[in-house]
Amino acid sequence: MPVIEFDNVGVTFPSATGQRTVLHDINLTLSERRIGIIGSNGSGKSTLARLINGLAEPTRGQVRVAGLDVAKHGRQVRKQVGFIFSDADNQIIMPTVAEDVAFSLRATTKKGPERRKKVQRALQNMGLEHLADASPHFLSGGEKQLLALASVLVAEPDLVIADEPTTLLDLGNRRMIARTLAELPQQLIVVSHDLELLEDMDRVLWVSDGRIHDDGPAERVINDYVDSYRS
Repeated sequence: MPVIEFDNVGVTFPSATGQRTVLHDINLTLSERRIGIIGSNGSGKSTLARLINGLAEPTRGQVRVAGLDVAKHGRQVRKQVGFIFSDADNQIIMPTVAEDVAFSLRATTKKGPERRKKVQRALQNMGLEHLADASPHFLSGGEKQLLALASVLVAEPDLVIADEPTTLLDLGNRRMIARTLAELPQQLIVVSHDLELLEDMDRVLWVSDGRIHDDGPAERVINDYVDSYRS
């Protein structure tokens, strides 16, 4: 599993009133297999996750994955780190389910038979093989998230980051995605308001106002987070 390091990381964005600081002086070393990130809307938790594979860049400081500076070696890091968005439609781009999974292999698997074999295996693992020739846009919300996951996993990343993966799903699909994520062999980082999804994590970070407010075992951090809304 890759070790993820944040060294005095800050992120500032331009805003209508000047500069807005989203993250302040983050120092972290993340090596656990399953990590959750919680916090209110606008707290900076999604930006924190996106820094890990270069979807966002630090204004100051350094983010390293397996010793690689993400800002300098983004392409190499993204081979190790797969990212799943809350809205799967944002990462579905091809006309059929199989083609969408195959698109993730365009740079790494040139031979057609090998690519087809990998795509078939990825779809089978997600229970989507019967939809290989279907249009992704006619899938259910849960099926779309499974397709997004298949498209990430087919590239064999060492780390999977999921940003609010159950937000747009009904209860049945939410539970299906939760089970699927729980069974992944890869290192996993999940950003979520769905606290039940994070109960079995090895470690949970609570982000508040761009800072790490709390960091520790899932049960304690989640309980303290819930209690903060009762006071």
